[in-house]
Amino acid sequence: MRRSLFSRFWPNATAIVLFVGFAFPVYWMFSTAFKPSGDIITDTPVWFPTDVTLDHFKKAMAADHFWTLVRNSLTVTIVSVVLSLVIALLASFAMARMRFKGRRGVLLTFMVAQMAPWEVMIIAVYMLVRDSDMLNSLVPLTVFYMMMMLPFTILTLRGYVAAVPKELEESAMVDGCTRTQAFVKVIFPLLGPGLMATSLFGFITAWNEFPLVLILNKDIESQTLPLWLSQFQTAFGDDWGATMAASSLFAVPILILFIYLQRKAVSGLTSGAVKG
Repeated sequence: MRRSLFSRFWPNATAIVLFVGFAFPVYWMFSTAFKPSGDIITDTPVWFPTDVTLDHFKKAMAADHFWTLVRNSLTVTIVSVVLSLVIALLASFAMARMRFKGRRGVLLTFMVAQMAPWEVMIIAVYMLVRDSDMLNSLVPLTVFYMMMMLPFTILTLRGYVAAVPKELEESAMVDGCTRTQAFVKVIFPLLGPGLMATSLFGFITAWNEFPLVLILNKDIESQTLPLWLSQFQTAFGDDWGATMAASSLFAVPILILFIYLQRKAVSGLTSGAVKG
């Protein structure tokens, strides 16, 4: 009985410790954003703020070009995620259902691309964009963000497509559907969790990306929120309340999306990892 109690205790204790370790910085960021300045700069930490203020959020949102950068970040992120999902859907179906020469080599290439750090290619990317006269444009960011997501998206969706029995697709084709109609009406509705997982991963990747926009977009009107956030303290000095409010505003879209897609995203990642 003691061994049974211990075997149930230590996983729960470990989970609680990890949760506190990961959740406390997020809580401290949000709580600091709502604290008056006097409660932030003090020798005695205020763990649970009683006086709540929105002045720090007003100051952050009133910063120059804030809403322009919000629009840029949303545009680049959403367009790159949608493009990567469309391309990955077609590629994953080809990888899972069709047999062609070099198929294993293509899969290996996707795996290597997934492991390769994009930072080592920044100089080459900059030269390509510069020679194309597209610096300070959102188009190169969208294209390269899409390329960063594609390997993971294709590999994950391939596992989901492979998990769908071929008999369902063949039955639809026997009933008169073309291969395209069978894919749209039979396979696509079953890929929901995989699409949720990959879209969440892609959104986080594009939303948080920093090095590319730092190198390619020097014009403030064409930058995104991560770069603005890195320069926020320079613009507002030691105003930690405004800095934490800016960080909270940056984190809110990801938190909302994660909470909304949490269960489907987790099941999508695990199923795509073990099937196919």
